[in-house]
Amino acid sequence: MEKCDILINGCRILKPDMTVSEEMSVAIHDSWIKKIGPAGEIKEIFQASETLDGKGKLLMPGLVDGHTHACQQLLRGRVSDEYPMVWTRFLVPFESNLRPDDSYISGQLACLEMIKNGTTSFADSGGVHMERVADAVLESGMRAAIAKSTMDMGNAITGAMKETAEEAIMHTRDLYQAYDGKGDGRISIWFAIRQVMTCSRDLISMVRDAAAELNTGIHAHLCEHKDEVSFCLQNYHLRPAQFLESMGVLGPNLLTAHNVMLSDEDIAIMARRDVKVIHCPRANLSNHGFPKTPQILQAGLNVGLGCDGAAPSNLDLFDEMKALRYSMIAYWGLPSFNPVVMTCPTLLKMAVWGGANAIGKGDILGAVEEGRKADVILLNIDQPHLTPTQNLINTIVEAANGHDVTDSIINGKIVMKNREVLTLDEEKIRREAQIHMEEIIKRAY
Repeated sequence: MEKCDILINGCRILKPDMTVSEEMSVAIHDSWIKKIGPAGEIKEIFQASETLDGKGKLLMPGLVDGHTHACQQLLRGRVSDEYPMVWTRFLVPFESNLRPDDSYISGQLACLEMIKNGTTSFADSGGVHMERVADAVLESGMRAAIAKSTMDMGNAITGAMKETAEEAIMHTRDLYQAYDGKGDGRISIWFAIRQVMTCSRDLISMVRDAAAELNTGIHAHLCEHKDEVSFCLQNYHLRPAQFLESMGVLGPNLLTAHNVMLSDEDIAIMARRDVKVIHCPRANLSNHGFPKTPQILQAGLNVGLGCDGAAPSNLDLFDEMKALRYSMIAYWGLPSFNPVVMTCPTLLKMAVWGGANAIGKGDILGAVEEGRKADVILLNIDQPHLTPTQNLINTIVEAANGHDVTDSIINGKIVMKNREVLTLDEEKIRREAQIHMEEIIKRAY
């Protein structure tokens, strides 16, 4: 008999075409999905070091959060019901006062929440002391594309958040040298353009060149709000996407977050350059409006989902799917009587493969297939809000949430079993996070 690390018995499987299989078993070995087949057949071939009972569960790819801020975890509950500008009144003072251990405990708490909600990978657009976030990710067992926030402009930006262009590039290079490829390849270090309003031409050029030299990605906020568009039109006589195109930044290694204020021309340019698009539905709807998601998809752009950090809500991508579904139907579907303007399979694909492709891992993540990385989760579908159903995919998108995730495997290792995270001490992290939050508040406000 062949040996395998993990054998998942009797689960149904979310297939790449967004349909669901009958009960199957899956053998995982050396971080890869080795074999998928009928339970009896797999049992005769493999002897497993550990088995998971998949009865009554759906095996699906781990969710990928394409845009988050792990350093903002301790801002939870603070920015709701506040007048503008939340960025200058709360986020800047908060992040400017973070110390290394604050970023570390915030990173731990973010990883803990994401694992319990079925997220196995994420892209962090950066904050301060990102080396400590990387430490937390390594401990958690998660996979992440981590950037260090880079800004060299903006009167409201203070402290460790604002650097010279040279300092910003040097510090990201240092982070790359120390962490890229660590954790058996789970950590990737990217460069960042926080946004065009806070990054000079020089910094943007240096980010472009350094990312190309190191063959890594760039994470940017793009067309998040009208002030950003207005800034670019006033200063560069170009819209943000067109400005970045003129700077040679648009390309397959660019992940752009939000994308609410894109024009039709912006969408066409980004599609030609194969830019990766991430929507953060709840954050966008509460602050900036409705993105042109149907048009973006029709143009052929890759779209993934992100939670944008836990400051206003939580890190549950199941919630993001619902928010985007209903908002797109209300805004784009109802006026033209198009009830299928944003379908459930489309949304589920965004949350798994769309995010995986955005972080440059679409060839090895985002699907439960032989030969792909074992970044998978088990969803308990044997519950009254999910079963019975005439269409399981539709019901998962409409009714499932992160609490339905029972088990998580990342890079072929079990990180959560029966809702217990095995890599992090949940009680200790929550206790220490409370202490750190209170100390940050005293310093920041």
